[in-house]
Amino acid sequence: MSGFHASQCGFCTPGMCMSIFTSLIKADKSKRPEPPKGFSKLKVSEAGKAFSGNLCRCTGYRPIVDACKSFASDVDLEDLGLNIFWKKGDRNPDVSELPSYTLGGGVCTFPDFLKTELKSSLDHLNNPCIAASGEGWYHPKSIKEYYELINSCLFSDSVKVVVGNTSSGVPGYKDQDIYSKYIDIGGIPELSNIVRMGSGIEIGVATSISRTIEILEEECESISSPNGSVVFRKLANHMSKVATPFVRNTASIGGNIVLAQKFPFPSDIATILLGAGATVCLQVVAERRQITLEEFLEQPPIDATTLLLSIFIPNWISDSGANISLLFETYRAAPRPLGNAVSYVNCAFLGHASLDEQSDTLVLSNLRLAFGAYGTEHAIRATRVEEFLTGKSLTASVVLGAIQLLRETVVPMEGTSHPEYRVSAAVGFLFSFLSPFSKCIPEPGKSLASSSTDSADTDDVRNLPLSTRRETFSSDEYKPVGEPIKKYGVELQASGEAVYVDDIPAPKNCLYGEFIYSTQPLAYVKSIKFKSSLASEKIISFVSAKDIPSGGLNIGSSSTFGDEPLFGDPIAEYAGQALGIVIAETQRYADMAAKQVVIEYDTEDLSPPIITVEQAVEKSSYFDVPPEFYPKEVGDVSKGMAEADHKIPSTEALT
Repeated sequence: MSGFHASQCGFCTPGMCMSIFTSLIKADKSKRPEPPKGFSKLKVSEAGKAFSGNLCRCTGYRPIVDACKSFASDVDLEDLGLNIFWKKGDRNPDVSELPSYTLGGGVCTFPDFLKTELKSSLDHLNNPCIAASGEGWYHPKSIKEYYELINSCLFSDSVKVVVGNTSSGVPGYKDQDIYSKYIDIGGIPELSNIVRMGSGIEIGVATSISRTIEILEEECESISSPNGSVVFRKLANHMSKVATPFVRNTASIGGNIVLAQKFPFPSDIATILLGAGATVCLQVVAERRQITLEEFLEQPPIDATTLLLSIFIPNWISDSGANISLLFETYRAAPRPLGNAVSYVNCAFLGHASLDEQSDTLVLSNLRLAFGAYGTEHAIRATRVEEFLTGKSLTASVVLGAIQLLRETVVPMEGTSHPEYRVSAAVGFLFSFLSPFSKCIPEPGKSLASSSTDSADTDDVRNLPLSTRRETFSSDEYKPVGEPIKKYGVELQASGEAVYVDDIPAPKNCLYGEFIYSTQPLAYVKSIKFKSSLASEKIISFVSAKDIPSGGLNIGSSSTFGDEPLFGDPIAEYAGQALGIVIAETQRYADMAAKQVVIEYDTEDLSPPIITVEQAVEKSSYFDVPPEFYPKEVGDVSKGMAEADHKIPSTEALT
């Protein structure tokens, strides 16, 4: 990283290094041929995706990716950017100048003192399942122990059941309150079982998403039928676009499904499993139930008395004897193609197709058309569209009818952002699925065969085009700019030894605060209260303008343009103005309490707020600029404008 100038502020650099190391270790475990000496089994195409879960706001990704590419066995040295190993413009870069890589990742070992510390931190796992205080983190070792916890008098609605607990980091779905009790079901062996059978595969709900992807890929290789692995392969490919590698390594497959069942969470996994015909196994106290995923999603939100045990994905195969082929596709529209962003809309389409020799058209059957994330409570099946298409010859008019019917089915909830786009994207995905097989496309049988087998990986993120770059620089032989000199202190940044503000331990008895902001422009603040909750009970104090001592001033900052108040009092002058600070024992308590504030406003006897520039001009509301800030006039401006060759009498700029 230091050699490729891949660090600026350095805050994100240790995470980048860990992502590189993880990619190298994973590549070295593959069955690929041995790489040249000094290189790893990593491919250049994988290097660009190694950082899909990392964010960098200053360096930019080009030098970071170049550092990762330098380990790849298929790298072209001339494609690597500026570095300290050879001078720019060298026609024959010397590979021996690059630091040599030891195959297998022998450059890193786990220190003994960390092993001891980790072992001591796990000693509590041998403690009784139920703590005497009733508060804390519980870790049952069996389903029986889990229900003993749930049925004990210590538990109420405030308990949270977790595996990876990654939902606490999802914007919009973070806990609105704190919990005094957590039950970690990740240690229950039955919830991590993988059962392979001829009819499909059953995956325990505590299995991580990353492990689920590996299982599906392994299952693809074990299925002898060329079409039998289509569903598993496409499910694995789609799941690799969900969240980030870090989240997928921690989040459980069952947790994602439960989150989609309890909240309007735009889950890709729920949608594609619904399209694949998955079923789930539930434990409700002493009773076990096997229901379809569709039925599970439509149930009222489950509570702690209902435990999701496993998810079963059937093995769909084609019937070559009856000339019936399997179709399965998944789609998603999201801000980022490699993940790290929730979908605007996602879909999964499954069905069987057979060729009608008389009309030379395809006929669909056993259709499953699943749609999600378009602004709905949960993923749904477009059953009306399925019934409309089933048994019909797939002509252009039939495709049009299905699209028109889909527009009536996919209706975003009120308040959904970009509803027209989401509906159009869903319609476009269905058209993309159906149009290659309609009557207007010649040789539908050939299209069907290629879709069933050869094109199974067309949407794989591994086949995305390589990133490109262009470097423009100039240098002076008498100046150091452009010379291959690494930055001072970059090794400290890359190794994680550099100390930032967040790394400094808080002093003893430290308190934490969070600002309360106005949500209304130009309004009297009548009262500020907090909702009754566990978070509000953790509030130590609330500080506002009323707490400023006598003789003190409510001034947050002073400049040439005047004083800015610290708190809006008694009027909130604009939306987003600070009204006070909530003080708590931890930053999390303060943040959560600030979100649960209830502010009462009054706009009586106040003029409407000025929101736009046009309103400011209309009401002659201008900002007073000190004379010393005015530019010095050079020449006669009026004369120059009068003599100008081109004049613009008026104009309007809109943003």
